Amino acid sequence: MQALAQSPRMRTVYLNGQYIPESEAKVSVFDRGFLFADAVYEVVSVIDAKLIDFEGHVVRLHRSMAELKMPHPPTREALLSMCRELVARNDLVEGMIYFEVTRGNPGDRDFLFPAGDLQPTIVGFTQKASLVDRPQAESGLSVVTLPDRRWQMAHVKTTQLLYASLMKAEAKAYGADDAWLVRDGFVTEGTSQNAHIVTKQGKLVTHPLDSSILHGITQASVLELARQGAVEIETRAFTVEEAKDAAEAMVTAASAFVLPVTRIDGVQLGDGKCGPITRKLRETYIEFARNSAI
Repeated sequence: MQALAQSPRMRTVYLNGQYIPESEAKVSVFDRGFLFADAVYEVVSVIDAKLIDFEGHVVRLHRSMAELKMPHPPTREALLSMCRELVARNDLVEGMIYFEVTRGNPGDRDFLFPAGDLQPTIVGFTQKASLVDRPQAESGLSVVTLPDRRWQMAHVKTTQLLYASLMKAEAKAYGADDAWLVRDGFVTEGTSQNAHIVTKQGKLVTHPLDSSILHGITQASVLELARQGAVEIETRAFTVEEAKDAAEAMVTAASAFVLPVTRIDGVQLGDGKCGPITRKLRETYIEFARNSAI
């Protein structure tokens, strides 16, 4: 579902303190990010060449590193400087900045990571994308429900994304835009976004912030905007059957903001178009993003 578009010219990327052409960026084959997916990452959206929800992404990066006992987290100031420099060097007006921190290169392959002072590998790059003007904002996304077989620490934003990638591909094979993952009959989240429904009573239902889902930064902002807009929120898991019977459904993500889901496993929700609460939350979030971006 991500509308990612490569820049027609070679990008400048960040690698361990240097800004270099993407063709010159090289990471050791012994880097633990490459060998073990021993790495965490964040994606920050950009509108009008400014960063959205930046503080939340930094806090989550630091929290993910702490969960994995990764030392030497980059400071907020260093990350802000990197992001702004990448925006400037790549003329990024709208799109995303991806940055990743791996445990580093110990010089050989070993399951046991060294207890010493290993320096992390830090990578950053830009991707141009249309975030505000999206046709799916009205027509909505179609999703299929598939088993959630990820590891039990989904709240840590690691680069272990193979299963999510496989489920995206399977959803495409079914003719859908994406997949919602299901565990014990309950929807956890999408392959790369948080999942929500709106009941026929107008209540916004969202999954609890436990270890089975990523604690979304966009999700947190959208929920706060919903509270300010007097939308009643229920924090609980919801079933696939409940989702199919909902008045509205939506996803939230840095690369999507808020997008409606209008079809689940082939079942159409409502009139098959974006519902009023989803539409209002998307509009409100975009306004919030423009006003608060740094």
